[in-house]
Amino acid sequence: MATGRTHRPATRSRGIPEATVARLPLYLRALTGLSERSVPTVSSEELAAAAGVNSAKLRKDFSYLGSYGTRGVGYDVEYLVYQISRELGLTQDWPVVIVGIGNLGAALANYGGFASRGFRVAALIDADPAMAGKPVAGIPVQHSDELEKIIADNGVSIGVIATPAGAAQPVCDRLVAAGVTSILNFAPTVLTVPDGVDVRKVDLSIELQILAFHEQRKAGEHAAAAADERKGPDGELPAVMPA
Repeated sequence: MATGRTHRPATRSRGIPEATVARLPLYLRALTGLSERSVPTVSSEELAAAAGVNSAKLRKDFSYLGSYGTRGVGYDVEYLVYQISRELGLTQDWPVVIVGIGNLGAALANYGGFASRGFRVAALIDADPAMAGKPVAGIPVQHSDELEKIIADNGVSIGVIATPAGAAQPVCDRLVAAGVTSILNFAPTVLTVPDGVDVRKVDLSIELQILAFHEQRKAGEHAAAAADERKGPDGELPAVMPA
């Protein structure tokens, strides 16, 4: 996904490259599915296919974790789930605040994947006084005036911004000033943050535009292929006879 300005070291613990870190959630998602089906082991080829990468890249990625499959057996699914979860920091509880409880913020609050992956929605925050006290996903919305206190009381280090674009930077500034060091930004704008703060930007319109580009390219390729099929032996398109 497209990212805004992001500050983070080139490698993580034990020298794991950022590209590998970005693929670990893909492996974890595939492994979790196998675990839920009580599959005990998986080959690198099967897991790579499920994660959408090639098997050589997967084996290289796992070598950074110190995990090597057993020849003829493959990888132990449960152990890999634990190993990757530990590397991603998912074996501990991460309190998260969501700021901006419109349609998108409410949908995020109702997303069941947070709790199952080690994230706890500690608070829902909105600037609209009419929203204060209203329950969303069983959590009462709190007014943005309480943001700093909520972050301090809950030890929050991860914030999710789902506000309109114009409000995103001021919200970001307040989150950072209150001690939040990681931000997931759904607002359609690029955030400016100081060194030491990580930002991941999720922009659905950009993703759709990229898909539109690929669709246009495929349509052009199909049109070119159809034109080639209509060409005669000399490579020229047949003349159109008048009616």
